[in-house]
Amino acid sequence: MKKTFKTGNPYIWLTGGTLTISLLMIIGLVALIMFKGLGIFWPHNITRLMLHDNSAVLGEVAKREPIPNTNDSYRTKLKLGNRDIYGMDFKWFDDSTILSHDYPPTALTIERREWGNMYGFLKGIKHDNGIEPLSLTEMKPLLKESKSIYKKIRRIEKIDIGKINYKMEKYRLELKGLAKQSQTVSTRKKTVSINAKVEALDKLYRKKVDTLTNLYTSAKEHKVIIELADGSEEILPIFQIIRIYDPNQMGIYTKSCFYLIKFWEFVSAEPREANTEGGVFPAIFGTVTMVLIMSLAVTPLGVLTAVYLKEYTRDNVFSRIVRISVNNLAGVPSIVFGVFGLGFFIYFIGGGIDKLFFSEALPTPTFGTGGILWASLTLALLTVPVVVVATEEGISSVPKSLKEASYGLGATKFETLWKVTLPQATPGILTGMILAMARAAGEVAPLMITGVVKLAPSLPLDSYSPFIHLERKFMHLGFHIYDVGFQSPNVEAALPMVYTTTLILLMTVLVLNLVAIIVRNRLRKKYVTSAL
Repeated sequence: MKKTFKTGNPYIWLTGGTLTISLLMIIGLVALIMFKGLGIFWPHNITRLMLHDNSAVLGEVAKREPIPNTNDSYRTKLKLGNRDIYGMDFKWFDDSTILSHDYPPTALTIERREWGNMYGFLKGIKHDNGIEPLSLTEMKPLLKESKSIYKKIRRIEKIDIGKINYKMEKYRLELKGLAKQSQTVSTRKKTVSINAKVEALDKLYRKKVDTLTNLYTSAKEHKVIIELADGSEEILPIFQIIRIYDPNQMGIYTKSCFYLIKFWEFVSAEPREANTEGGVFPAIFGTVTMVLIMSLAVTPLGVLTAVYLKEYTRDNVFSRIVRISVNNLAGVPSIVFGVFGLGFFIYFIGGGIDKLFFSEALPTPTFGTGGILWASLTLALLTVPVVVVATEEGISSVPKSLKEASYGLGATKFETLWKVTLPQATPGILTGMILAMARAAGEVAPLMITGVVKLAPSLPLDSYSPFIHLERKFMHLGFHIYDVGFQSPNVEAALPMVYTTTLILLMTVLVLNLVAIIVRNRLRKKYVTSAL
């Protein structure tokens, strides 16, 4: 036995086995997330259950399982939809209460802008004189027209009126600033000029509101009658319908195309209905932007600290204190960084910036409140130990002979550091960045008090000068998962969204890391070749 351990083979098997278990756990976790999350986009068949009490229900079968503490008894979980009518999205039915089930070919899934899906049968379009029969094919032009109106409404609300509001706020602050100055002739002329511009904008605003009112009136003209499983009828404005389809008549190819469209919509659209429907594009954009700003802040901070510790100071009391501080920083709970970011970045620095440059807007804060800049800097502080340690390791790995050759050729210490040491240590620095990016993308606690919100009205990047608005609040995939999973009023309906958003977060981190790994490998190859 002793001979076996002395050979070292058991340790090799132990490390190999541990690595295999770790990989299997990661693969299993990703597989579970994909299995639970990606099914949300598949158009499931609609089932009609006939119950023993002569009632009928319509919906998608979400789950079937044995009833706890009973023998040979099962129950079926049905996604009923029609939340505004039934007050719930899901309902369990004992199989013993089900008389029969079928898949009606004319059953429709109606995706609505509010209240989730509706399941039923299209009876016709509503007119003053009654109901005119309408097929799904005849419905498509009406739906197309409705989508066109919706796009116009969104454009006016978000772009046109948004631009007017932005300019009016800018002029309001200018007027406030002029009112504080001494009232000279020049000041009075500027005030009159700005008031004239504000009046013109106000007229334009009223015009846009009138256009919006007409569009909403036009949008509510067409209504369809939907017959539910129990025979009752519901009037549904076409404007409320996003998509209508008949999954029981769709083939595999049609369902696959539908699946891809829905997945693209998920990653490219804005969220709806308290984040439980729609897409996650603002959260993806906010996460990537925050990680990039954090990388720009943490890299020089971490690299300069590591260079100082490794190249410009000896092993003395001061350097030991700095090293101990950096190492201890890695063990500080992330929420503590959030509290520090709130106090130092937001209240102290942000409040100071507001007093100096945005005094007209006070008491409404500009930088003195949570925003993507402060959240990124807080995460830069949180991840700086990772970059410092990785950079020190990278500098240590540079062959001593290269430095001596540089000194031998007459280069100074700084020239050797800039031309030889740092380029050779770049792969190590990028390794630290990769680890920092991965941690920053997954952190949520410090963001909750430094700038992340449930729903951000605008992205940090837009067409208004200065185009990048670092003071704005933002959405984050990690916080989106927390919000949908634990704050949603309808947790069962939001559960698949949690898994899908988790998968998107993993993919975002993977893409960011892949880019950094490709750059690192190219640099490593370049400097290895140079060394040869």
